[in-house]
Amino acid sequence: MLPVTYKTAVQPDWVDYNGHLRDAYYLLICSFASDGLMDLIGLDEAGRARSGHTLYTLECHLNFLAEVKLGGELQVRTQLLGHDRKRLHIHHLIERCADGQIVAESEQMLMNIGTATSRSAPFDEQVAARVAELAGAQQEVPRSAYVGRVIGLPVSNAGLGRPQ
Repeated sequence: MLPVTYKTAVQPDWVDYNGHLRDAYYLLICSFASDGLMDLIGLDEAGRARSGHTLYTLECHLNFLAEVKLGGELQVRTQLLGHDRKRLHIHHLIERCADGQIVAESEQMLMNIGTATSRSAPFDEQVAARVAELAGAQQEVPRSAYVGRVIGLPVSNAGLGRPQ
């Protein structure tokens, strides 16, 4: 089972004129879940102070799968898809607490950054050990069909992919 990295209720100022969660707030929820992942791997406030490191998001793909309404309770589960000395490839699943339905998924690439230099840096030993432990615990978890997708329209010979 993937760890829950964030829980929230949909707030009144997060919904649009249709009563649905606004697009931007799905990403905000994922951002808070990334903070929860940071806590899990030892980059919480104390870990950031100790190591002088933090995480930056390099890339994000977000898929909207079901509507979410005002007051809906949501939780995020986070999967570590891969890692190297400086990066984490992750996947957030946003699900409704009431029925477990996945309402959105976000694939992201995160980079470890030295706060003194604002440049990429290898994970410190304690964080690297926790990342390796998390990767080991999740190695048998299947990947979502939404991981690795590319956005685009089919290229046609006549229009070279441009709108007609």
